[in-house]
Amino acid sequence: MITRRRMIASLGGSLLLADIGGPALAAEAANPELFALPRKKQLIKHTFRPPNFETPLADLRSEFTANDAFFVRYHLAHIPEVDVRTWRLRVGGDSRTQEWSLDDLKRGFERVSVAAINQCSGNRRGMFTPRVPGVQWQYGAIGNATWTGVRLRDVLRKVGVGPDAVEVVFDGADTALLPATPDFVKSLPVERALDENTLVAFEMNGRPLPHWNGAPARLVVPGWTATYWMKHLTGIRIVPKAFDGFWMQKAYRVPTNVFPGARFQSQEGSETTPITDILVNSLVTSHEAGARLTRGRVELSGWAWDNGAGIAKVEFSQDGGRSWRDTTLGRDLGRFAWRGFNFPLDTTKAGPITVSVRATSRNGTQQTDKLTPNPSGYHHNLIQTLHLEVV
Repeated sequence: MITRRRMIASLGGSLLLADIGGPALAAEAANPELFALPRKKQLIKHTFRPPNFETPLADLRSEFTANDAFFVRYHLAHIPEVDVRTWRLRVGGDSRTQEWSLDDLKRGFERVSVAAINQCSGNRRGMFTPRVPGVQWQYGAIGNATWTGVRLRDVLRKVGVGPDAVEVVFDGADTALLPATPDFVKSLPVERALDENTLVAFEMNGRPLPHWNGAPARLVVPGWTATYWMKHLTGIRIVPKAFDGFWMQKAYRVPTNVFPGARFQSQEGSETTPITDILVNSLVTSHEAGARLTRGRVELSGWAWDNGAGIAKVEFSQDGGRSWRDTTLGRDLGRFAWRGFNFPLDTTKAGPITVSVRATSRNGTQQTDKLTPNPSGYHHNLIQTLHLEVV
């Protein structure tokens, strides 16, 4: 187990402030610092307990985000380092309950891979105005990786999916320090659990899952936000009714019938419904706001993504959105992965340049120029505007 003592030794004594809470944590959120978790490179630290670390913009420039630079998101403070030799996945179905070791999964089921972005539901929460509570993520609670494992539906069918199945419930090895804290348990509608792209994954970018990203196995739900991507997976059960746990009934919910995306009908209420699909979005990664550009011709580049419908186009504007021009799209890495784009800027004249970028999905949805208020700061997909300077 990676203990508090080991983590402090690795990250430095200043992390003791993170345990105090209150004003100390608020200050850290406003002025995040770089720290390296064990077996990770330096990431932007928002909180230590639970560990919440963001990928710096420079590490989001690659087609696939490096494992040691991938963001870290937890809700509970106790993160055990699971022994692969003794780990078992317990799955309960309509007809029986069965357990599999990691080797059992690898030998007993077809191995498949999918390229997909993993994006925290609260990515860019720190950019909401007015401010909303929660981890004040900027751009880096997201990453693109190739996930390899077995189809969840193949595992579920081994234990029987009855005609009365409504949801599939998932639990992981992380736990809370206090008994009163709700365990982090999530559910999926049975149809999403049986989707061919939903995986129990044990590899990330061709290597075993890193500890901080869910080893030895995690759930991968391409197109849906990361709240469903259960890490350190230990238990799965098929249930004939809506799961009533805290993290489904109270948390990760948005106003009903406000946002586009897949419905989660068994969990819908009159006022709120669970967050599901990732919204269409884009991000310039080649340059940060305030960058100083050289005279001549400069190329900007970045990524665009959505819920799996695919990116139709990415446009840029230099006149405050009055007119838009197409960028050049990069190669298609898969419908659930992000898509690269690039475009040139004329920098022959010195002075300020303002550039806006927006993406449009093949399903017709487009990035917004106005955020939809919601209490938890989810679904920030506002058109990005960069203020640059030619020198």
